[in-house]
Amino acid sequence: MLRIGVISDTHGLLRPEALDFLAGSDFIVHGGDIGNAGILSRLAAIAPLTVVRGNNDKGDWAAAVPASAVLEVGGMRLYALHDIADLDAAALPADVKVLVYGHSHRPLAEQRGPVLYLNPGSAGPRRFSLPITAAEVLVDAGQAKASIALLIPRG
Repeated sequence: MLRIGVISDTHGLLRPEALDFLAGSDFIVHGGDIGNAGILSRLAAIAPLTVVRGNNDKGDWAAAVPASAVLEVGGMRLYALHDIADLDAAALPADVKVLVYGHSHRPLAEQRGPVLYLNPGSAGPRRFSLPITAAEVLVDAGQAKASIALLIPRG
């Protein structure tokens, strides 16, 4: 079984709780609004990193970050982009099993037909009363299961 740690909307803040949660991941996916290149290097030190650029990712470091990315692992394909409103569902490869996105800061793991839609929420600065979360995808024999983890209790 493979574990993919999924994080998004760090906005320049990589909390120790997020690092602890991601430790032991076989792969990491960041759903955008990263904040700075230092976050990418810290995540890449944990596991192979797939990352997409968010609407707040600006500057030279962000120019090299793609708007969407594909991770093929464990017999399944994961597609990532930052804002689900930018998704052209007709262009989504038919064999995608997991769709990772961020932007809204609202965590969601929902099976829609053959595709698991996963927004890990925000692991960065708290926005309004939304929780501080990340997610994991467990991949076994080409099948994916996701869960959301509360990193910091509301308070």
